[in-house]
Amino acid sequence: MLLIYTQKITPRITYAFRHICTRILGVETQFTSRIEEFVAHNGAKLSYGKQPLGSEMFIHSEGLLTQQGFESIDIVMKDWGDTICFFSSISNSAVPFDIFSASFYLMSRYEEYLPHLKDTFGRFPYTQSLAHREGFLRQPVVDIWAYKFKMILLESFPDLVFPIKKMNIHNVIDASQPFAFVQRGFLRAVIGFSSDLWKMKMRSIITRGQVLMTLRKDPYNTFKWIINTAKRSASKHTFFFRLGDSSDFKEGMNTKRLKFKLLVKFISDYKEVGLIFSSETLEDYEKVKREKERMEEMTNRVLISSMNAHYMVNLPAIYRNLVELEVERDFTMVYENEVGFRAGTCTPFLFYDLDSETKTPLIIHPLAFTTNAFENKYESEINKTFKMLFDSVDQVNGTFSMVFSNRDFTSSEKNKI
Repeated sequence: MLLIYTQKITPRITYAFRHICTRILGVETQFTSRIEEFVAHNGAKLSYGKQPLGSEMFIHSEGLLTQQGFESIDIVMKDWGDTICFFSSISNSAVPFDIFSASFYLMSRYEEYLPHLKDTFGRFPYTQSLAHREGFLRQPVVDIWAYKFKMILLESFPDLVFPIKKMNIHNVIDASQPFAFVQRGFLRAVIGFSSDLWKMKMRSIITRGQVLMTLRKDPYNTFKWIINTAKRSASKHTFFFRLGDSSDFKEGMNTKRLKFKLLVKFISDYKEVGLIFSSETLEDYEKVKREKERMEEMTNRVLISSMNAHYMVNLPAIYRNLVELEVERDFTMVYENEVGFRAGTCTPFLFYDLDSETKTPLIIHPLAFTTNAFENKYESEINKTFKMLFDSVDQVNGTFSMVFSNRDFTSSEKNKI
């Protein structure tokens, strides 16, 4: 157990300390604002504030964790060994920067609450993120900092026990388009044929006709192969289906038909099934609730995991709806078209609502990439990037999560029609 003294115990302080010390390093923490209790404690302990009490281990507070609300902050980066950091500390601090404020800044997505230009989908673009501008987006810096902090703790408290951890792998399958041609309805089939004919896509015309005449399997229906492969793997797998309308008419399908329901039920018999909330419902609590209830009726299971269409993270409204609906886990924390760790960590963390200054029970599962981020990239570049991300997570015993699509496993050119 690690005892932390701070003059004022705030929700931000307990949130940041428990993610680094408990979630990443596996050490329980207790907090006190009573000097006599801190002095009397014989085990591992440190103080966190503007000045040390005496000769104890001390970490300087930049001040972010004792504030409320959010405002623009001037951030200056500095090197720390083989990584980078910010919120520099005074010289007598055990760590050369406020590791807890910096981690809180990244995990709370502080910068996404500030005014910014959104992309065409209304999302926070990766180009405006501190991590991208300063070149550390592809590093799980919070976890790297935590393991450096672990070594500092062990130098002062060699008897402090840290549990052995191993890297976890969690594969996410985006099945928002489970079929290429079937379950589309008559009008979409006619439009599809006409579009292919206009563009002279003869292979697509032939394939569409064969599928609709049941002469061959729909090319996007790769689920049996994925399930059989997943059975031989020790990794976790979660499949996400969309029940609401697609923003693209051509991509839409009838999710009320029996074939779609049987597919979802088949997947749920072997692996966890989650729900992709459609973009039109994300900020409407009643509509989100209805989609959740439909999925639960289909699977006969309580919905645990969700993600948002187009990887939309509009803070804090969307996540508040998930908290209200008692969804346990969100898998949206990623930039769709850029690889890296959007929240700076590869360890699942709790959503902190900056508007209400509340730590919520919603667990955010950070993702390293979606396969969309590798579009038009050479295989050698993809392999190099994948290895770099994988190794960075392995070194800190984090959770390596990535988003695939059922379409990524088709045999057609570029994995799509």
